[in-house]
Amino acid sequence: MSFRIVIPARYASTRLPAKPLRDICGEPMIAHVIRRAKQSEAEEVIVATDSQEIADAISGIDVRVCMTHENHQSGTERLSEVIEQLGFDDEQILINLQGDEPMMPAVCLNQVGQALEQDAHLKMATLCTPLTDIDELFDPHAVKVVRDINDFALYFSRAAIPWSRDGFNEAPRELPGNQEYQRHIGLYGYRAGFIRQYLEWQSSDIEKTESLEQLRVLYYGEKIKVITAEVPPGPGVDTEEDLSRVCELMSK
Repeated sequence: MSFRIVIPARYASTRLPAKPLRDICGEPMIAHVIRRAKQSEAEEVIVATDSQEIADAISGIDVRVCMTHENHQSGTERLSEVIEQLGFDDEQILINLQGDEPMMPAVCLNQVGQALEQDAHLKMATLCTPLTDIDELFDPHAVKVVRDINDFALYFSRAAIPWSRDGFNEAPRELPGNQEYQRHIGLYGYRAGFIRQYLEWQSSDIEKTESLEQLRVLYYGEKIKVITAEVPPGPGVDTEEDLSRVCELMSK
């Protein structure tokens, strides 16, 4: 069973309008994301967009484009429309690579795809990377994850987890030496049938509170495999500051 990569690319963005089309080193950001995807072992790369302008911008690239509705609330919903448009069966493995990740290493994409290929019982997989900066640990924009002994997620949070009862009550705060912290990387792999199931579930209170859609999976008792990334990805792009940072890094 091979895997496919789907890149949701929404035109509208509150913090960075027309984000997939923003220029990075002379090319639109979406072109860089596609290039990263095509460096992986994926059987096919698909761009799912609601914008003809985005479709036109990548018309010279060998990639399948699926035009999707404007009213999707998440990349997962957009993937669901691709699944139905292309008639994928329930066992098809799909990787959701966000259109604002121009520095995602191909090895990370392969790790997620291969995890699902190698375990027929696995329905969803994602990545994490060790977190070593105390400021990042307490940054709500950096999502943290705690895993069990088999590397399945116990919980995801914007808060600092696990909480060091003794260490974090002292000032200045430092990372406890006896605990490894993990930052979640927002790259997901699923079987197509699991995406269909996910969208039948009502959103949960914890998902709404944390604003983390993956918590719906844990709430309904399903498992998410969380693999340590072999190569930590570069930063994604949400703001003008992020864009400037990525442009500087990629220009080098």
